[in-house]
Amino acid sequence: MRVLVVEDERRLALALRHGLTAHGFTVDVAHDGPSGLAQAMDHGYDVVVLDVMLPGLNGYRVCSRLRACGSDVGILMLTAKDGEWDEAEALDTGADDYLSKPFSFVVLVARLKALARRIGSRAPRRTVLGDLVVDSAARTCTRAGTAIPLTPREFAILDHLSRRAGEAVSKREILDAVWDNAFDSDPNTVEVRVSALRRKIDTPFGRAAVQTVRGAGYRLAADGG
Repeated sequence: MRVLVVEDERRLALALRHGLTAHGFTVDVAHDGPSGLAQAMDHGYDVVVLDVMLPGLNGYRVCSRLRACGSDVGILMLTAKDGEWDEAEALDTGADDYLSKPFSFVVLVARLKALARRIGSRAPRRTVLGDLVVDSAARTCTRAGTAIPLTPREFAILDHLSRRAGEAVSKREILDAVWDNAFDSDPNTVEVRVSALRRKIDTPFGRAAVQTVRGAGYRLAADGG
């Protein structure tokens, strides 16, 4: 799951990034309202963890502008404030959830997972391509009824390709979708992960679902190969 943390307290933002990454999330960070709004609009995040007290544009205004533009990204607001009126304002502007500082990191992760499940219920939870089944909500993959263990990065690549099944997806797009913005590397890095993915979901089953599209990237066969 791709998460954008918009938090002006840099030490807290860094701690959240490290902690959430360790839990398998792909995390980007912004430190003010305008840049947070721009990133949330320009990238396909699943959830935005949004502080209320931000320079340039407060969290309430960032949230309301995202909703006004039609964004259905999950939004969890963080604030040092407390009280039912602040919570009501957060929810009224379009936030999905609310957590007051100081907060438990364990609770934050649990809230994000719960929010991800709700988001998943609004989108296709399972993609069936022949005998290949990709369950985005459960983060599982099966082929011909056999469970295939994948690393978080391998699953993220497969999940992204499955949402675009039958279409060519560039290495750069895969990098942008699966790795965070701080990851600056040659797109050929994707080749290593895709090769590992093939060895797990294709080779043992005599399939060729993950196809190389010369000069364009990769494509997951719409029929599962």
